[in-house]
Amino acid sequence: MTTAAVDGVSSGQESEGSRGGAVGGGRAFAWLLVITGAAGLLAAWIITIDKFKILEAKVAGKTFTPGCSLNPIVSCGSVMESDQASAFGFPNPMLGLVTYGMVICVGMSLLAGARFRRWYWLTFNAGTLFGVVFCAWLMYQSLYNINALCLWCCLAWVATILMFWYVTSHNVRKGLLPAPEWAKNFLAEFTWVLPVLHIGIIGMLILTRWWDFWIS
Repeated sequence: MTTAAVDGVSSGQESEGSRGGAVGGGRAFAWLLVITGAAGLLAAWIITIDKFKILEAKVAGKTFTPGCSLNPIVSCGSVMESDQASAFGFPNPMLGLVTYGMVICVGMSLLAGARFRRWYWLTFNAGTLFGVVFCAWLMYQSLYNINALCLWCCLAWVATILMFWYVTSHNVRKGLLPAPEWAKNFLAEFTWVLPVLHIGIIGMLILTRWWDFWIS
């Protein structure tokens, strides 16, 4: 599927929207935001619930093991109890409960025919950039400092990567972000290549980081 199909609009419609000072998005793009936002929200919700259960168990002098703690490597509990899991002084998934909900709202607004001005799209793009950079930091911490993976965190990473690349592609092709013509042409057909490569690199890092464990 081309990116033009994801946006579901013609170049003429794009120009008309830009001249009006506001730009919308196609149904497929809107649904991508809704689905990735919902996936991230689900992951954040479950991690938050499990975090509360871990804290409640500690107060009661007991131990709670999340259901996604499958082995020494895929160990959600180890990730949730790390210092990195509260990078801003509160559990990271609480940030996700707010931000992923906002992504869903943007997607639903586009489905309803909403159009947003350039500053709105650029702010949204900056938010997804923050999200993907924060996820990259969390990935590094998980692989090389915490030495464990959280499956729900991985779902949130994938959702964030997809929304970042497609929002960036949308803004470049609509002329909201400056870019050469060849970049616009590439993104019009091959936006999907960027998140696939991004996620593939992460998959390879995970595979090689614990290669001996996976093959044992």
